[in-house]
Amino acid sequence: MMDPEMERQHLAEAERDIAEGERRITNQLCLIEQMRRDGHDVTEAEKLLDLLRKTLDAWYGHRDAILQNLERRP
Repeated sequence: MMDPEMERQHLAEAERDIAEGERRITNQLCLIEQMRRDGHDVTEAEKLLDLLRKTLDAWYGHRDAILQNLERRP
């Protein structure tokens, strides 16, 4: 186990990553909507969106693991 301060730093980094991931997903959704309105093929944009969502899910898992480590500490 890492020391609590290092865990808290990792937690802060994970929270920043999650916020950035959520922002990127929102932007991608807006882009896809605009592309559809303009009649463009959105296949690749949707593939990227799927990848962004999977990455965000992994970041949530990482954050949850950090939180569990912190909860186990006395």
